[in-house]
Amino acid sequence: MSEVKKITAPFDKSVVKTLKAGDNVLISGTIIAARDAAHKILTETLAKGEKLPLDFTNQIIYYVGPTPAKPGDAIGAAGPTTSGRMDKYTPTMIELGISGMVGKGYRSQEVVDAMKKHCAVYMVAIGGAGALISQSIKKYEVLAYPELGPEAVAKLTVVDFPAIVAIDCEGNNFYEVGQAPFKKI
Repeated sequence: MSEVKKITAPFDKSVVKTLKAGDNVLISGTIIAARDAAHKILTETLAKGEKLPLDFTNQIIYYVGPTPAKPGDAIGAAGPTTSGRMDKYTPTMIELGISGMVGKGYRSQEVVDAMKKHCAVYMVAIGGAGALISQSIKKYEVLAYPELGPEAVAKLTVVDFPAIVAIDCEGNNFYEVGQAPFKKI
């Protein structure tokens, strides 16, 4: 098991280059929450030549649609959404300058190619652990598209948000590398 790397978000490409498939990370700082409905609107806005509601340069996008917060909590359960649902929008978001994404599951080859070309990283959070993950989220602030409810674009202030680097900027895929020793030859 690799040493846990503590990183601060947002982060630039120099940090992305230090993250390798299989690394365990704890993210502190701010990350952007956005799911498929928000990604659809964002890419449609770009296609119309209109300005986006925020600058995505060096941002980390967390694919999440949180449940309502209990009184006194910043957020409800905040587990990752299946990342493949964003794959048709992700190359565009990577071209905008995002440094990384957090979700769960596999990514398409098109996304991996965009990550390699533009130096981005894909991290995974543990599915089914939304209540536990929410404890690392200290603040939730809607930035755009409030009409989308839990799928609105929001800024999350996080402390020691746990994730694992699944695919690094060189295209190394922990889903493949990590499973290799256990596959029959």
